[in-house]
Amino acid sequence: MNAPTAVRSQAVGLAVAGAVGGFLFGFDSSVINAAVNAIQKDFALDTTAIGFTVAIALLGCAIGAFLAGRLADRLGRIPVMLIGSVLFVASGIGAGLAVGVIDLMAWRVVGGLGIGIASVVAPAYIAEVSPATLRGRLGSLQQLAITVGIFVALLSGAVLADAAGGPDAPLWWGLHAWRWMFLVAVVPGLVYGFIALRLPESPRYLVLTGNEARARSVFEKYWPGEDADAAIAEIRDSITADADAARSGTLRGSRFGLKPIVWIGIILSVFQQFVGINVIFYYSTELWDAVGFTENDSLAISVVTGIVNILVTLVAIALVDRIGRRPILLTGSIGMAASLGTMALAFSQATAGASGPQLSGAWGPVALVAANLFVVFFGASWGPLVWVLLGEIFPNSIRAKALGVAAAAQWLANFAITMTFPSLSAWSLPLTYAAYAVFAALSFVFVLRVVPETKGMSLEDADTLLERSTP
Repeated sequence: MNAPTAVRSQAVGLAVAGAVGGFLFGFDSSVINAAVNAIQKDFALDTTAIGFTVAIALLGCAIGAFLAGRLADRLGRIPVMLIGSVLFVASGIGAGLAVGVIDLMAWRVVGGLGIGIASVVAPAYIAEVSPATLRGRLGSLQQLAITVGIFVALLSGAVLADAAGGPDAPLWWGLHAWRWMFLVAVVPGLVYGFIALRLPESPRYLVLTGNEARARSVFEKYWPGEDADAAIAEIRDSITADADAARSGTLRGSRFGLKPIVWIGIILSVFQQFVGINVIFYYSTELWDAVGFTENDSLAISVVTGIVNILVTLVAIALVDRIGRRPILLTGSIGMAASLGTMALAFSQATAGASGPQLSGAWGPVALVAANLFVVFFGASWGPLVWVLLGEIFPNSIRAKALGVAAAAQWLANFAITMTFPSLSAWSLPLTYAAYAVFAALSFVFVLRVVPETKGMSLEDADTLLERSTP
């Protein structure tokens, strides 16, 4: 049964506003793409050092994600969004005005804290304000916002580099273009804070903290025509049923110290990163240099890839509540494994060049098409759907904390991939992509054997199914 039109429009409005955190997540994590070569040149960094400079923000992301769940349970979803906004703004200013690489790294960690917070609070908030019939599509807005943020970061980087004549060329007030790539992050950071101030608190958080009157007012305002008392009763019953866990909010369980459902969230998060998707969004300029494109052309191709990512995420949003989670994830795993395997084959034909491996003949276009197909399959499946599942598989009593742990695992996995790619690719680019293809194939097996379907269920029903189905 579809949600009434009034409920649909109100829920969409709340979810879109909540997903602005995803935009900042995508923007801040990808803003360094166009700046990598300029930073490496300005600070005279080797491959290991530049890899660490790019990846260190992800350590901040992991810490922010880990803390966000606890802060969200203690302070509420909206105050934690505001904390994230402050961190984004501070990071943009600090990184743009950094006087040395250590200074830059420190501010990237600050930005990472903000990204980590947004990566937890946004999907939790969207899941908690969305009716069950719309939750899959609205949960996918988090990934759509991330892809839009990635695209805007890539586009702004290309525009600023073109205006200056290169990322390492001076632009306004004598500051190099790569510095302005960080400084422009201040604008969306301020917008995020302004929007957060105007959002209602999550009704599920309000019920969890005993403020049912405010929860009822939120339901009545934003779910018009729906039974607010029934919605509150459902949440209350779920909390009562989980009374033992609710008292401590514990994640502890019998499987290596954690509940099986928490491990499902962690493994989904790790697979999402171990396929190597962020190599495309952090290092694509260098990748297309290897295919034979100029720096300006490489930046333009990265922007096109960002557009493709947005379009296929829209496809996922349209299909997730019709087809379901499992079929889309399984199809995505197959497509990613095939396209990554093709990239590994293409780069196995590369010859050594002055700046790294060079592809000639048809292998350059083959690698280009395979990389974009990889983005298509990821963006239409594992990109948005992991966030949907993380927002709906955990019981109310541990949702925020478990999301924090899963998101922290995702950021640590992202750090591992981002940190090691420059060194691994210098050693063997074909084997690096082959390893990502293996992880894509393993993700298929994991979904097939472990992850049940949660399409169309309330959060409470999904909790029951997942707990019952996990060994």
